[in-house]
Amino acid sequence: MINRILIRIKVVQILYSYLLSRSEFKIDAAPQGASRDRRFAYAVYLDMLCLIQELSGVRTNNPERRLPAIDVHPKLKTNRVARALADNPVLKQITFKNQADLNAFGPQLQRLSDKIAAANVFTEYARKRTHSLDEDVKVWTVLLETTILKDAEIVAALRSNPDFSLTGLHYGIMQAVDTLRAYNDARAMYHKAKKDLDDSLDKAYQLYYALFVLIMELTAEQADRQEAAKNKYLATSEDLNPDTRLVDNRFAKFLAENEDLQQFVKDHPFTWVDSPNLLKKLLDDVLASDVYADYLKRESTDWESDCEFWRSILRTVVLPSEALAEALEAKSIYWNDDLTTIGTFVLKSIRRFAGSEGGEGVRFLPQFKDDEDAEFGARLFTFAVDNREKYREYIDRFINRDWDPERLAFMDIVIMTVALAEIMNFPGIPLPVSMNEYVEIANTYSTRRSGPFINGILFSVVKMLVDEGLLKKPFSQAQKEQPEGE
Repeated sequence: MINRILIRIKVVQILYSYLLSRSEFKIDAAPQGASRDRRFAYAVYLDMLCLIQELSGVRTNNPERRLPAIDVHPKLKTNRVARALADNPVLKQITFKNQADLNAFGPQLQRLSDKIAAANVFTEYARKRTHSLDEDVKVWTVLLETTILKDAEIVAALRSNPDFSLTGLHYGIMQAVDTLRAYNDARAMYHKAKKDLDDSLDKAYQLYYALFVLIMELTAEQADRQEAAKNKYLATSEDLNPDTRLVDNRFAKFLAENEDLQQFVKDHPFTWVDSPNLLKKLLDDVLASDVYADYLKRESTDWESDCEFWRSILRTVVLPSEALAEALEAKSIYWNDDLTTIGTFVLKSIRRFAGSEGGEGVRFLPQFKDDEDAEFGARLFTFAVDNREKYREYIDRFINRDWDPERLAFMDIVIMTVALAEIMNFPGIPLPVSMNEYVEIANTYSTRRSGPFINGILFSVVKMLVDEGLLKKPFSQAQKEQPEGE
């Protein structure tokens, strides 16, 4: 039910928020023209990051290392911090060039490893069978600030540096701690972004059911009005004998009795009753509509016409309603963007129900068409995050020389990043489909000129990738024609 068009939009939105707010995990650059304290602090900083690797059983990539092999506690070997440091390309180069020399620590490594294994913070950490990334980072930040910083032999080894100072030692340790915490922040934000993506797709599916619930509750609102009118002190003949065609609508009754709908609402509690002004306004608009007037003029109704009534009401009265848009914004930050797409699926579902007798044999649409669609969003987001720097390099190659890349709309960069993630990693999706979809997203979510601009840049990048053999997708003659205006 949630198609790839909506999934692409969600990935673009979540990636935009993530890239704006994430904390980078990066190795600090060497200070230029720094004081003695700062120079020594930076040396300590690099030593500590490499020492974490050695104490975790991850050998640093140093061709001149003369460090002894040590017995490492199994829990240190599974800690993710050391592996993340070892995989960092900047730190790899630093250790390879011998900018971080751990040889002075060699005689102390096994003793320090044993001391860490006996530290209270580590023994508490080691008792747990599994650890969160936050716990992996925290144990090392505490060990740096306590066990390592206060170890007399380690401090003595650091004194071999002619720039040694206690101030620099403290700064260096704190700099390493800050780097680890920044890594933790970045990973936590990444996982939060992926969860936000899942939540937004779940919310879109909840909106699908919420619109059916709205039909039920508008019907109940009309029943309440008619009952209240009967009990007025001076009830009119019309009050006492109302037209109950809307209250008796077969499709609304079908929804109220449908087990699948009731179970979904039970599992995902939802109601419009807490929006009484919305129900009142929408019901007033329904009763004043031409669709309702025509419905009352019918000599009789049947299942198909009852379904078509609500389909027409949703299409002409409910979905375009500003009151509904305001209510959706209050209920979920995602729903206003989802309404057009999800509303289309609700209308299609009602048409399917109308084609059966009493809804027999017809089910509500599943959240995703298949497992491939269910995994599409998470995979697309991961590819975009993991390769964003490479894709940005591709994009920058084709930015007009008179145009400062830093002045590009950030949303344009995000859209092109996601587009390239799809083009490069989903061989089953044709090029025209991917390119056209992201141009349409740009037309809706970015600037007025973004659509043609993104079309031109993507065309150039894709052509380069195909020509260089980096992309194996059909690139027809029609696609090779430069888009008009570029």
